[in-house]
Amino acid sequence: MTSWAQLCSGATSISVPPFLERIKARDTRVKLNLSKPSDAPEHAKSETNGDVSASVDPPMRDRVFKFSESAVDQIKSKVNANPPEGSNTPSFSTFQSLSAHVWLAVTRARQLKPEEYTVYTVFADCRKRVDPPMPESYFGNLIQAIFTVTAAGLLLSNPIEFAAGMIQQAIVNHDAKAIDERNKEWESSPKIFEYKDAGVNCVAVGSSPRFKVYDVDFGWGNRRW
Repeated sequence: MTSWAQLCSGATSISVPPFLERIKARDTRVKLNLSKPSDAPEHAKSETNGDVSASVDPPMRDRVFKFSESAVDQIKSKVNANPPEGSNTPSFSTFQSLSAHVWLAVTRARQLKPEEYTVYTVFADCRKRVDPPMPESYFGNLIQAIFTVTAAGLLLSNPIEFAAGMIQQAIVNHDAKAIDERNKEWESSPKIFEYKDAGVNCVAVGSSPRFKVYDVDFGWGNRRW
């Protein structure tokens, strides 16, 4: 985006040329079925066969919650107030602390049964996680979902640091080996991912404060929202 912004602003060259050698990350060639659910054969279009077009999804609702800096600091302090005894694990980050808070709040609001599972899904940039690591300028999709799964009852009956610990561990464990295993799994049965693939009773996190999209200057003035 920075390169596009520089060109939009009249630059004749860009400061960071894109790294286009995608096979450096993984040399994959698979046949991907791009047909839509409506393109499925007639015998497959039934509720018993799980046809997506056979049911009507409820209307989507949008809600915006803003956390002040002081509120985020309070949440982070609470999560880090009682570290496990004898543990050498690092303190919980702002992201992990706020993630745990949101996961608990959403799960509580959903009024799930104790035995029902809930999934916290983080979409992570894997450029630096693969082996060999890719440069920041790598122009390709190196994003994978990191799943944290537990029963709703277990999540809600424990202190907030329990949720933060699971999220932290899932992120740490998603190394080059885990990425390679996930890639092999997908290559054996390639598909286009849908939101439902994020997990049951899912809370999914996209975007990142590290992605300074609003700092990119296209020469069109400041953002208006």
